[in-house]
Amino acid sequence: MRHSRSPRFVSRLTRDTLALIMAGGRGSRLQHLTMWRAKPSVPFGGKFRIIDFPLSNCINSGIRRIGVLTQYKAHSLITHIQQGWGMFRGEFGEFVELLPAQQRIETSWYAGTADAIFQNIDIIRNHEPQYVLVLAGDHVYKMDYGAMLAAHADSVADITIGCIEVPIEEASAFGVMGVDENWRVKTFTEKPVKPDSVPGDEKMALCSMGIYIFNKDFLIEQLIKDADMTTSSHDFGKDVIPNIIEKYHAYAYSFRDPVSHKKGYWRDVGTIDSYWEANMELIEVTPELNLYDQDWPIWTYQEQLPPAKFVFDDDIRRGQAINSMVSGGCIISGARVRNSVLFSNVEIESFADIDGVLALPEVTIGEHCKIKQAVIDKGCEIPAGMEIGVNAEDDKARFYVSPKGIVLVTPEMLGQEIHHVR
Repeated sequence: MRHSRSPRFVSRLTRDTLALIMAGGRGSRLQHLTMWRAKPSVPFGGKFRIIDFPLSNCINSGIRRIGVLTQYKAHSLITHIQQGWGMFRGEFGEFVELLPAQQRIETSWYAGTADAIFQNIDIIRNHEPQYVLVLAGDHVYKMDYGAMLAAHADSVADITIGCIEVPIEEASAFGVMGVDENWRVKTFTEKPVKPDSVPGDEKMALCSMGIYIFNKDFLIEQLIKDADMTTSSHDFGKDVIPNIIEKYHAYAYSFRDPVSHKKGYWRDVGTIDSYWEANMELIEVTPELNLYDQDWPIWTYQEQLPPAKFVFDDDIRRGQAINSMVSGGCIISGARVRNSVLFSNVEIESFADIDGVLALPEVTIGEHCKIKQAVIDKGCEIPAGMEIGVNAEDDKARFYVSPKGIVLVTPEMLGQEIHHVR
């Protein structure tokens, strides 16, 4: 079933659903941004973290039984969830559980996405859901999972795969669905050279979002079967789904905006370029991702910070931010900020000029600095007079420069050892 807008199942279905968010990925394509944190814990959008988006989607969809599977450098992620996601009432059967790799069943860490769920199979059984919603914890989007659950129930599917329509020339970077006219999945190929097109539109391909709805008993059966296969890499996309689509009922669900019915907003912010671009989209006049939507709020840990402050109004120095987002606790002291996103507690000193910059929390930028098209990691102290994004050769010698020329600066690159590792 391609779409379903029937509301009759949604409240019951969401109550009977357990969401499992895969948040243990290393995120190595984000380079040094994931040196000390898991990818879902990376800051995004001025005051959020990436994990806040699937968590908020669950809450806004009425799904309040959630497990977060962690593994790689999870301390900041765990702390964030403990601080910001403790609003649930256990007596009402609501929870966000942290599920680290505990070697509960196997004597190894999570080996793949399917293995991670398999190693928590006893927890799934204990909660007794009717449906299990498997989510990636490292994508940015707003989505009502209730509508997808309704489509899953309507089509009497064993598994429903959330998909986004992508131009066919770009689809080779994704797992691509081949479907029939009823949107039943016939093929599922990881990064195909020649992707299948969407029925009725040869210019678009149907790509997996890493979102799966399983009937609980069916999921457990398939996880056990996959765990017994010595040749399997124990991954949903590579192993489990290709092995079930011929024999069982697998359907694709095309993610669309519920109002306009256009392709929904979804970003895989897995590289420095895509991460910078997705943040920069937020400062557009009418961004696709509306963070000001009161009907679908993005929840997060809310620090108690003073309002942003802009000081000095002289001809030679004026604190100003143009076409930018500035978070709480920021002080722009006689500096000019353009086309940038400043996260919490950023301080920019006099005569600094920044343009196209993501300044993550607690960054300090000294006087007379000039910075263009850069990502400045949390806690960096940029010394007075430093230029970044001005001379490409100098940048490559000191920092990481992405294929599209975005400069990533971390404390370690500046000789600032803030993590104190022995």
